[in-house]
Amino acid sequence: MTNLLIALVVILAIAALVQLVRVNELLSEITNEDTNSVTDDDNNKNGILFLLTIPLFLGFVVWQMVTWDHLLLPPASSVHGAEIDSLMKVSMTLILIVFFALTPMLFFFAYKYRGKKGNTAYFFSHNNKLEVVWTVVPTIILTALIIYGLRTWDRAMNPDLSQATVIEVYSKQFDWTARYAGEDNVLGQSSYLLVKGKNTLGVDMLDEPSSDDIVTREVHLPVNKPVLLKFRSRDVIHSAFLPHFRVQMNCVPGLSTQFGFTPTKTTEQMKLEEGEDFEYVLLCNKICGSAHFNMQMKFIVESEEDYNKWISSQESLETTLTLK
Repeated sequence: MTNLLIALVVILAIAALVQLVRVNELLSEITNEDTNSVTDDDNNKNGILFLLTIPLFLGFVVWQMVTWDHLLLPPASSVHGAEIDSLMKVSMTLILIVFFALTPMLFFFAYKYRGKKGNTAYFFSHNNKLEVVWTVVPTIILTALIIYGLRTWDRAMNPDLSQATVIEVYSKQFDWTARYAGEDNVLGQSSYLLVKGKNTLGVDMLDEPSSDDIVTREVHLPVNKPVLLKFRSRDVIHSAFLPHFRVQMNCVPGLSTQFGFTPTKTTEQMKLEEGEDFEYVLLCNKICGSAHFNMQMKFIVESEEDYNKWISSQESLETTLTLK
């Protein structure tokens, strides 16, 4: 009923606007005036409105930045994430400098060069100095920014993983499962054809490295130690998203993707900074189905001592699958 009333109000409002336009046309015919003609008075009024818009618009932008800043993510909790944040700050600083310099000029010129009867525009065909300035200067700045971005991307995507803890993150509608590589730090082979009963990940138990693999429903990571996450999907494309680590990677059926990073802040440290309710959470950043919202898995970053204590308390996959 509410939707019907809203639709009716919208239709009536449109009809009223149409009638007002029609009345205005009829009045112009009676007074013999062209309603589409633009006078100097109209141009002056619009020019003044542009001038008044400058502080209002820029003030609104600043207000948004101050008011909503607390809703942004806190500083990154990974090595590469801090570099990405630095790149973002440099890019946004350049963008804001250009924005706050050019926007007032845009509105001011709309006022200064407002239309006046009898005015003609000044025309010149070419200016070498201007061409050089607006071509060379942006080229230098953007080239430097692109090189900075490529170097940051290279360090983020190609870190030293020789000592990294290897963990598989397995996605399916609508949950995540983790598989640690065990003491040998080598994941056993797997196949969707082997998914059966307790072997929900389809791990090949005849493959020697599989015996010490560990399957968990949450992920523990030692702080300041590199980790390599390998992603698989059983059904559709999911997207593993760890916002505080600045990690995101698609999980594609039939393919294995990966992302390596080094966490720099423990969960307890983040609780002190962000509040007692804080948790690192793995999310799915693809709308993968009706229960997409439910795809969450807790990540816990802790000291190496606590991590070793936790991992040693977990049962191997071989033990888990043989238990009756």
